[in-house]
Amino acid sequence: MSTAPSLPYSGAITDVAGIEVGHYSETRRPTGCSVVIARQGAVAGVDVRGAAPGTRETDLLQPANLVQQVHAVLLAGGSAWGLDAAGGVMRWLEENRIGLDTGYGLVPIVPAAVLFDLGVGDARIRPDAQAGYQACVAASRQAPAQGNVGAGSGALVGKLLGHARAMKGGIGSASVSAGGCTVGALIACNAVGDVLEPASGRLLAGARSEDGLRLLGTRDALLQGQLPQQLLTGTNTTIGVIATDAVLTKAQAQRLAQVAHDGLARAINPVHTLFDGDTLFALGTGASGKNADMLLLATLAAEATARATVNAVHAAQGLRLGDQHWPACTELLPH
Repeated sequence: MSTAPSLPYSGAITDVAGIEVGHYSETRRPTGCSVVIARQGAVAGVDVRGAAPGTRETDLLQPANLVQQVHAVLLAGGSAWGLDAAGGVMRWLEENRIGLDTGYGLVPIVPAAVLFDLGVGDARIRPDAQAGYQACVAASRQAPAQGNVGAGSGALVGKLLGHARAMKGGIGSASVSAGGCTVGALIACNAVGDVLEPASGRLLAGARSEDGLRLLGTRDALLQGQLPQQLLTGTNTTIGVIATDAVLTKAQAQRLAQVAHDGLARAINPVHTLFDGDTLFALGTGASGKNADMLLLATLAAEATARATVNAVHAAQGLRLGDQHWPACTELLPH
């Protein structure tokens, strides 16, 4: 199998009207959080495919439930501790008079998902409420930074054969447009599996050989009988947000989140494992005024998700802590 990397994709989730993104990157160790803000509110859905998710406020996104819009989505490192950062997002939204009017005050609706990066540096350092607040302060309509920032700061990929043989993951974004609508994705990739170029199947980042100098190919190694390392459930996870300017119902937003996982399956192998908590949110800002053509939007959502996943590893930089080195895609593969 060829290992030559492809070029990164262009576009970002902020190409979707009504969407802002901000990152907070912790300076004491590689971890952080990222926030996607919809100031005017967005119809939202969610789909969880991994067996070990860490999430908040996902039940309210079910189509039969009352709340119709959310105001932000948080993606964070720090495992379950990182869910604390959502409180800071709520505080910033309230200060900026963004939220659900209850008649007694505004209540910002902020679903969240976390990934496990506690094995990278001092696990006692996690994103907290102040981190979430600072991510909101940094948010803008500009294309967000990618790679070792925000929720992707401590992300690794290719851990099925051991933590030491993994490579650096990260956070990536992409967008595609057709039929008068735009769909964008922001993906923090911390997968137990490898990341591949969807069109060609070329390996980009993942488990390395025992000498650490080449990509091994997790799927091929498993098919040849090599046994995976014993991993703690939930110590991985790819999380993200898909957004569109189309007009969506809650049921359509949920469906968009479901089909966006097809994009993860194109770019990550194996995916949706017992050790991952893969979770994707979908947001519809309705800013285009166009009603959803769900077949088209589903195609765009899967494509944007796959592209953003690839961008996450293309933009990543190698990470060295003590005697441990997790190389990036650009370090290990030929240019």
